[in-house]
Amino acid sequence: MTLVGFGASAEPTLVASPAERAWDVLIVGAGIRETEQLLPFFEQIVYLIHRHAPQAAIVFNTGGGDSVEAAQRRP
Repeated sequence: MTLVGFGASAEPTLVASPAERAWDVLIVGAGIRETEQLLPFFEQIVYLIHRHAPQAAIVFNTGGGDSVEAAQRRP
């Protein structure tokens, strides 16, 4: 799990996590995805994942408790 703050530290944090290893799946949490004011931030996250971990499926959970199920739904 990578917790991402807003501001200048967001992009380096998001790039470092996928660079650690080749991930099969990366999950974007509902806390970022479901908050309308965070739409630009959500888009930034998806673009960075796509650019820095193109092999990873991007999936979405509804909360911390269903991350495994979200990963298992991957295409």
